[in-house]
Amino acid sequence: MMTPDRATSTVGLREARESVDRSVAQPRTGSRWTRIGIGGGGAMFLPTVSPHDQNTVVVTCDMTGCYLTHDAGGSWRNFNLRGEAYDVSFDPHGERTVYVAAGSAGLWRSADHGESWECLYPDPDRIADIVCPDDHAGTEYVLTDGRRSGAVTALAVDGRTAGTLYLGEQTDDGTILHGSTDGGRSWRQLASLPGESVRGLHVGPSTGGMSQTAGSPVLWLVTDTAVHEYADGTLHRLPGPAEGEALASHAFGHSGEETRWYWATTTSLYVSTDRGRTWTESRLPGNPGRGYGLHAMAVCATDPRVAYVSYAGLRAERGDDRAGDTDGTEHFGIARTDDGGSTWTLVSASTPDHQDNTDDDWVSQTPARSEWAWGVGVGPHDPNLCYVTDWGSVWRTTDGGRRWNQAYFRRVTPASVTTTGLDVTTNYGVFHDPFDSSRQFIAYTDVGLIRSEDGGRSWQPTQEGIPERWHNTTYWMVFDPEERGRVWAVMAYDHDMPRPKMWRHKSTDAYQGGVCTSTDGGRTWQVSCDGMPPTAPTNIVLDPRSPVGSRTLYVTAMGRGVFRSVDGGASWQPVVDGIEEDRPLAWQLCLSGDGSFYLVVFRRGEHGRDQGGDGALYRSTDGADHWERVALPDGVNGPAGILADPADPGRLYLSAWRRESSDAKAGGGIYLSTDRGASWRQVLDRDQHVYDVTADPRHPGHLYAAGFESNAWRSTDHGETWERIQGFNFKWAHRVVPDPLDPESIYVTTFGGGVWHGPADGDPDAAEDIRTPRLAYHRRPAN
Repeated sequence: MMTPDRATSTVGLREARESVDRSVAQPRTGSRWTRIGIGGGGAMFLPTVSPHDQNTVVVTCDMTGCYLTHDAGGSWRNFNLRGEAYDVSFDPHGERTVYVAAGSAGLWRSADHGESWECLYPDPDRIADIVCPDDHAGTEYVLTDGRRSGAVTALAVDGRTAGTLYLGEQTDDGTILHGSTDGGRSWRQLASLPGESVRGLHVGPSTGGMSQTAGSPVLWLVTDTAVHEYADGTLHRLPGPAEGEALASHAFGHSGEETRWYWATTTSLYVSTDRGRTWTESRLPGNPGRGYGLHAMAVCATDPRVAYVSYAGLRAERGDDRAGDTDGTEHFGIARTDDGGSTWTLVSASTPDHQDNTDDDWVSQTPARSEWAWGVGVGPHDPNLCYVTDWGSVWRTTDGGRRWNQAYFRRVTPASVTTTGLDVTTNYGVFHDPFDSSRQFIAYTDVGLIRSEDGGRSWQPTQEGIPERWHNTTYWMVFDPEERGRVWAVMAYDHDMPRPKMWRHKSTDAYQGGVCTSTDGGRTWQVSCDGMPPTAPTNIVLDPRSPVGSRTLYVTAMGRGVFRSVDGGASWQPVVDGIEEDRPLAWQLCLSGDGSFYLVVFRRGEHGRDQGGDGALYRSTDGADHWERVALPDGVNGPAGILADPADPGRLYLSAWRRESSDAKAGGGIYLSTDRGASWRQVLDRDQHVYDVTADPRHPGHLYAAGFESNAWRSTDHGETWERIQGFNFKWAHRVVPDPLDPESIYVTTFGGGVWHGPADGDPDAAEDIRTPRLAYHRRPAN
């Protein structure tokens, strides 16, 4: 029964949620889906300002999503095209048209300001199947002739001839240049670069289509070491500015008779004024330190004399107060030129402990603090407008770099912030204090544990007492249901579990993390893992039948197995009898209603056995004293999550990760057992990378699932049938968490897309990002 004070706080929480829902960017205009959290948090790239409206900007990231603002960063909307974006271009002939090169997911166009997208390449009618073969569910198109399509990594839109487009397609043999004169409805191959990877395409100011007089440049293809010029059907290589040195970044600017090309290797900067025929070395002020390097660069389209470049590891020149001191401190930041590269000014010179001429920044207070600037974008018509993206934040200047303002969150109180919709955060769960509904938590990677004291309206780090080495990631929390304020959490330096990249190049013996406990509702913490070696713990389960004050708890530890505490977490002992794997990747535990435990051991790699071992499922009926192996369904080697039906302990739901294979259905999806795992049958195969299945405690028989193929799923018949939840379309989802204070709402945690909050049964009015029917999220082509 809900006590009067908790009922009151629930009303307050709903009022707070309505307030924050109105204040943050929504995934789609008019949609009932919103974001909660803090904003920013992950590496972002390619800030691209519209030439039609300088308040419209696209930012890409390394977690598949793209972000679009129409109010100069005040709010952002995520759109997802199933692949990481490599290039973005606004159409100079149509203010509502924008193109995105999304790697293996193809080339996409939006004609409605980024609200919806259609695939231009490859031709959807030539796509026979969609396969997501690897651990990150990378999209591959199988064409009708049996070939796999390549990755579209660069694009260019002709500024003088409407409908003329170019793209660079990366294949196993190199790059193929394609062109279209009808807006992308049809394409023809123009040239090829065997063994080369194209980093960018640029259309010259004199172009008027695909046919030019001899000597008049049409297109430039930038590779890692050179520029290749395409004109009149001929492709030839221009001399590179630094033979043997790999390209870090480049920027090409043409305005009237003014031409400036900028080229940066990791340590050198060059400028050309004759379209790549000759190059002059340029130099930033200061002295290169041990960590010196150049990275991102951009030029103003209408004034190519103005360019910006990001740097790191630069020591100040003697007497240069602007860049800091002369004690050898290495700075990172942004340099600007106003004279075409003859001289440069450091318009930002920061250290990890001090952000120069910038305003509020929550990222610098967390393990995701800024260093390298990964992306730079300049206003096409305003050289003083510049956006910069880095490891976790977005910055904007309107005065040429004299002052920088963050553009990725909104401060609510001096201690707390809220998202504006630009979330590149990975998270595992959303948790509510059972005794105080205004207190909520989000367990993040790279950001650590975040707490709200106002019902989700704003958020702040909550790390007091947690060892600094463990701040990076919180994987899970559990509250004592009967003792107010008592909560346990598992934390680690090692993040992104259970992705195999985290143990391929680092032994699990070197992981750092453990268990922390709090007696004040998660405001402060203390280490509570005596007897547990340093590890990466990923799940913690409380046995509610154990006595208050000396609770029995269980923890999974990657590479260590399972640990148990019978004294409320004060001490721990390994309980691994019967677990067959060496250094088992113990990932998730489930306690069923009959007292049995189920344990998911994650696989070592996509292929399983040939990369160190398949995954496994275990059961214990004696409190984890002994474990016995439960046979996986045929063809499954990657169990990801296990759930016992709350009303029927014999009914199990297994979520699975497919094997890396050319087979479109290779052991992934959701499997159901009605006999405690003695037999299985597949109940969902449309998604082959399902991360977890969760139950709705208020609606018997209602289940949710999510995975890495742009879907969240709902079942209302105990898992027999599943329907896609309309409106959620982020590529990489983790798990669905029912909202304990609103029976009609859910949260969806994601791998790189923040926390989504929306209707449990989906929003029928929420249009999807992808409008190409053959490639829409809720349909898979038949095999």
